[in-house]
Amino acid sequence: QVQFVESGGGLVQPGGSLRLSCAASGFTFRDLAMSWYRQAPGKERELVAHITSTEQTTYEYTTYYLDSVKGRFTISRDNGKNTVYLQMTSLKPEDTAVYYCNSPALPVRTHNAAWGQGTQVTVSS
Repeated sequence: QVQFVESGGGLVQPGGSLRLSCAASGFTFRDLAMSWYRQAPGKERELVAHITSTEQTTYEYTTYYLDSVKGRFTISRDNGKNTVYLQMTSLKPEDTAVYYCNSPALPVRTHNAAWGQGTQVTVSS
């Protein structure tokens, strides 16, 4: 059974930093791309950051970021720990949301059923 467990959220002042973690299980983590999403109150869930699987020979990967977080957020992965991270810096009140991870490479049904509880990030003074 595919499962994602997010952690690391909290209350932080504007300009602060947080590091989110997502522990994945139930599939071969290193083979699949991973993404972070967020959902703010009254809004639809949106893609925040994406990281491809790691090339087996070169260990290279590609990342993608939502325009509003470019230069402030960094996604990374540790295939040995089956974990994906989201380092968030220079946080703004508009970053307040519940943050989730998932793999867009999973079959649709599995992807839709695998959403975890997420981790709440609140940016406020």
